[in-house]
Amino acid sequence: MKLASFFSMTILATVGLLGCSNQADTNADGSSTNSQDTTTLRFSYYWPATSNMNTEIFEPWAKKIEADSNGRLKVELYPSATLSEPGATYDATVKGIVDIGSQAHGFTSGRFPLTQIAELPGLSNSATQMGCIVQTLYDNGTIASEYEDSHLLFAYGAGPGVLHTTTKPIKKPEDMKGLRMRHPSVVAASLMENMSASPIGLPSNDIYTSLQRGVIDGLSLPWGAVETFKIDELVKYHTNIPFYSSAALVTMNKQKYDSLPDDLKSVIDDNSGMAMAKKVGEVLDKEDQIALKNAKALGQEVTDIPDPLNNPAWKGILLEGTQQYLDDVTKLGHDAQDVYQKTQAASAACKV
Repeated sequence: MKLASFFSMTILATVGLLGCSNQADTNADGSSTNSQDTTTLRFSYYWPATSNMNTEIFEPWAKKIEADSNGRLKVELYPSATLSEPGATYDATVKGIVDIGSQAHGFTSGRFPLTQIAELPGLSNSATQMGCIVQTLYDNGTIASEYEDSHLLFAYGAGPGVLHTTTKPIKKPEDMKGLRMRHPSVVAASLMENMSASPIGLPSNDIYTSLQRGVIDGLSLPWGAVETFKIDELVKYHTNIPFYSSAALVTMNKQKYDSLPDDLKSVIDDNSGMAMAKKVGEVLDKEDQIALKNAKALGQEVTDIPDPLNNPAWKGILLEGTQQYLDDVTKLGHDAQDVYQKTQAASAACKV
């Protein structure tokens, strides 16, 4: 075993032991003399500590879990992917390397093909709607099979991933030809390829330097994320189009959840589900609106294409990309068309 691996395992083991802090003394029969034992849950995610997701969602959520459990549950927060890589956080949660994790579905290519049907064009126009769609599909069992190895706390969604470029505006699909575009998921990558762009996969934290060095010409991100990752300092042009939407999740290690007594499970359950999906949506939608306003105030060029599926220049290629993705999911042995129809129904029910 390499020395670095030994130290890494030692640190993880130490953190795990600290998770059992404030352990009570026991009686002769082995029962606890203190009902206030603390279970520490390590929560890992890629959002920066300064992001609204951290300060307005995850920090208050952690405090509420602690308060509702009378201090018997403590959530330790690890933002900026300090405890697990962005694309490996779901698996790290499944394996118990972390207790709770949040990542975008698209960070793990091919892992959530049914869930990512909700990311296709024309299904969502806001973070609130997107989170509601995915949570609905989980709650009604449509996509629940993709999460059987963990305990899903809640899904959430980002606002539409619009296009941002450094050298030229994108007004029609042909303008994408030859551009090196950072993509966040297989859905977005497929759509970009259909427009003759070169999709490049990069972690969110690498986008800024890649733009700065000319490694990429642009990217697709929700408006709020452009400010979160300071992309607004480098791009000049924006195409305000609901090109695709990203789904994300917060999940918990199944064994850790199952090990909790029923009253602490209830604390977790009461702070999960649709209410959290919508709360995240409200925060991200507000963030998107502010970022769009700021981009215009900076004098950056914004091209609005609010309804691309009814725009002659965009409709054909986006529908073609949609069917291509559904065909790919069908080849995996899933009834993609049925899931797509149920996603459309959820989209209509969740429309804000």
